[in-house]
Amino acid sequence: MSFTKDFLTESIAIINALDPDAIEQVAVGLAAVREAEGRLFILGVGGSAGHASHAVNDFRKICGVEAYTPTDNVSELTARANDEGWDTTFVEWLRGSRLNERDALLVFSVGGGNAEKNVSTNIVSALQLGQARGASIYGIVGRDGGITAQLADACVIIPPLYPDHVTPHTEGLCAVIWHLLVTHPALAKTATRWESLV
Repeated sequence: MSFTKDFLTESIAIINALDPDAIEQVAVGLAAVREAEGRLFILGVGGSAGHASHAVNDFRKICGVEAYTPTDNVSELTARANDEGWDTTFVEWLRGSRLNERDALLVFSVGGGNAEKNVSTNIVSALQLGQARGASIYGIVGRDGGITAQLADACVIIPPLYPDHVTPHTEGLCAVIWHLLVTHPALAKTATRWESLV
């Protein structure tokens, strides 16, 4: 029982340490992308790739945002990794999607991408393209936020208050924050199913 209680206590402390202004900035920024008829490309690897797919559904269905993630296309993802290398998997997909200044990138990542440490290098390359093309950049990341926090218009950093549990807390609370975003008044257009039955 003590581990469960401790983990939940840690989660509460991290939530209390979040920056609500950063979350608001992401919500307002994504709403502006929708109003400009831009597209939202959600990037994540590992567990964050699963989150990206789920979030694409939520932003499309609940918020009316045209949203995509390259990891939903496993054939292209693995062909690019096999033929061109892992670093290219996102950036070349974004080139093929004609990423432009009306669009936005939203990164879900524990570390935010770090070229020097050779971590999430496909995210690094994608963000560099996004910056070069004038796309908006947003993130929900952990640790120090990596390149995502450096380049983002707005970025939510999950504070790494508990070094032994950085990954589970970052990935778990990422889901809390993106669900906050899709129900935020600046973004939500459609009631979720159970709430609409009330």
